[in-house]
Amino acid sequence: MATDSWAQAVDEQEAAGVSIGSLQIKDKPEENGTAANTTDSSSAAAKSEVEGENKGTEEDDNEDKAAQSLLNKLIRNNLVNNTNQVEVLQKDPNSPLYSVKSFEELRLKPQLLQGVYGMGFNRPSKIQETALPMMLAEPPQNLIAQSQSGTGKTAAFVLAMLSHVDPNNRFPQCLCVSPTYELALQTGKVIEQMGKHYPEVKLVYAIRGNKLQRGMKLQEQIVIGTPGTMLDWCGKFKFIDPKKIKVFVLDEADVMIATQGHQDQSIRIQRMLPKNCQMLLFSATFEETVWNFAQRIVPDPNIIKLKREEETLDTIKQYYVLCNSREEKFHALCNIYGAITIAQAMIFCHTRKTAGWLAGELSREGHQVALLSGEMQVEQRAAVIDRFRDGKEKVLVTTNVCARGIDVEQVSVVINFDLPVDKDGNPDNETYLHRIGRTGRFGKRGLAINMVDSKMSMNILNRIQEHFSKKIEKLDTDDLDEIEKIAS
Repeated sequence: MATDSWAQAVDEQEAAGVSIGSLQIKDKPEENGTAANTTDSSSAAAKSEVEGENKGTEEDDNEDKAAQSLLNKLIRNNLVNNTNQVEVLQKDPNSPLYSVKSFEELRLKPQLLQGVYGMGFNRPSKIQETALPMMLAEPPQNLIAQSQSGTGKTAAFVLAMLSHVDPNNRFPQCLCVSPTYELALQTGKVIEQMGKHYPEVKLVYAIRGNKLQRGMKLQEQIVIGTPGTMLDWCGKFKFIDPKKIKVFVLDEADVMIATQGHQDQSIRIQRMLPKNCQMLLFSATFEETVWNFAQRIVPDPNIIKLKREEETLDTIKQYYVLCNSREEKFHALCNIYGAITIAQAMIFCHTRKTAGWLAGELSREGHQVALLSGEMQVEQRAAVIDRFRDGKEKVLVTTNVCARGIDVEQVSVVINFDLPVDKDGNPDNETYLHRIGRTGRFGKRGLAINMVDSKMSMNILNRIQEHFSKKIEKLDTDDLDEIEKIAS
């Protein structure tokens, strides 16, 4: 891949984040937006740690999935180098599996091939190798695909839409539904980039705030938007004739079903479409709820799964530090601080309030830290992560907003100032794995330090230790030689 070209493409995508502000939509955020729709869910452990906090304190355990997805798009500066194999289930098992190693094999229109290369793709990614032949096939084939952020799936379905459009027909032929208007704008930016040399094909955004005159018929061939507005445009206002749609894309399905109303709206849109319309659904995860939703939307699908890289604890040394209070945890952290700043470190807290307090206390002690929490706008978070990735700050204090999907190669130490628990106060083993998985990446040694300040948190740590069958050793903060060895 041409790195410079890809970086330029990402710069242009980030510019879409700026354009979000220029929309100046005054009513409530589009389709529940990316404003954090977090629900207060206190655990017993959290209550013991944050006694006296305001009732309105929101926990980042429930961080808005849409915001996290947008964040991943903004900070991604290249494709994930995923070496895992693609698992394919075909609706017709007798049909030969066809994959490509070059874009030329797809026999794309020259102007689209030029757009693909202009974006910095010089060969298909793992998921594109298998998905594109299915999406471009005649007759059209339906597809359900699972892949993590950064694997090239957006570019894949954008290429499929652009390929199926007949530019001579001045009416909507492709619909793409995203959970929020910010994510719709990001996808639209990819359409604009890839279709740069195909000016006959036009794009319009079906998002709240884009007001159209009643009775008009859209002439743009591709419509991208959010479920509620898209449903209104197809049904109530009849700006779109759904019976003429060739391709229906439902992106970020796992985010979609996490937002109230979106699932029902998406199904209602799908029911308006012709039976020969190609259905393409993408999701980063395939929990049972997502799978049930996908099967309702996409009949007789081909299925592609691109498994995530498995995270392992084998290269991570784990310790715990016994304390009697939050203040003792802070003093123990200060003792460790000199060792952890040899490289880069991430410190995880349970709530935004604790993270803010800790960052403030560390700053008052003269330590240079960065703070990342769900109170920030997505673009602000992306800027903080970029600074941390560039080494401008050595220590990042954060909540679970940063526990997933963010790879910073230099991180060698993770500290759990608060142990991760679910809403019922039980150990959140998956979050623990994702948290400490920020270190020990790329085959390097890593270090995880857990702060324990009560019998309850010791019990949680013991259950985490039992779950992973990995011994977590006690750490004496007066003897930091081992930490310094690992951190360096």
